[in-house]
Amino acid sequence: MNTLILLLLSNTFMTAAWYWHLNHKDIAMWKVILISWGLAFFEYCLMVPANRWGYGQFTAFQLKVIQEIISLVVFTLFAILYLKESFRWNYLVGFLLIVAAVWVVFKKV
Repeated sequence: MNTLILLLLSNTFMTAAWYWHLNHKDIAMWKVILISWGLAFFEYCLMVPANRWGYGQFTAFQLKVIQEIISLVVFTLFAILYLKESFRWNYLVGFLLIVAAVWVVFKKV
């Protein structure tokens, strides 16, 4: 559970680092880059322990797939709530296909 919480928090910082500035085009690019680096620092402080502690409980492939799903959920909420973008049906279908990929990755063969 600690791994999942850390992955959720790290993805929140990374999504903010990558996309917060889209609503702030008046800020100089060099400032945007420095602020984004600052946010990404906290992402790394959470992501590295999440992967270190989660490895063994999950395989590296499973950790990556979990991270991608969490990233999509965090990004979706960010895009809707912060960027005020609408969520369309084709995004949902694409995400469901990714969830199907998760099932395949976690399937015991």
